Amino acid sequence: MKSITIVSEDRLGLLADISYILGKSSINIEGLFVDVIGGKAVISMDVKDPKKASGVLVMNGFKTTHPESIIIKVSNQSMDKITEMLEGEKVMVKELSLLSSDKTDGIFAVNVDKPRKAYKMLTPFLLGKTPNPSYY
Repeated sequence: MKSITIVSEDRLGLLADISYILGKSSINIEGLFVDVIGGKAVISMDVKDPKKASGVLVMNGFKTTHPESIIIKVSNQSMDKITEMLEGEKVMVKELSLLSSDKTDGIFAVNVDKPRKAYKMLTPFLLGKTPNPSYY
């Protein structure tokens, strides 16, 4: 099971729309976590085929993150400490994207060269996930 993350303006019926679109394509949502920050809904869902789910959602106007992204929530001032921690352990950050933020916290998508190692290191910061090191 892998996850995809959707970033959208928060609105009434958003989850219903996403569920309907995925259901029409015979994609079952196995797990779900939602956080709203800075007016954006950040929805992380576990599915069997994240590439198919992402493709279906993108075709219907939703923005999704790369399936290999690690999604974390940290205070806005501590992101530099996170990247330093990764680099100190020889994990190269290939891409870092701010998905949404408010005055205190940010939700980031992190792509690295050693995802298994990074996932273990970032476990305390994972967005609404039960840690599963075998995921990567």
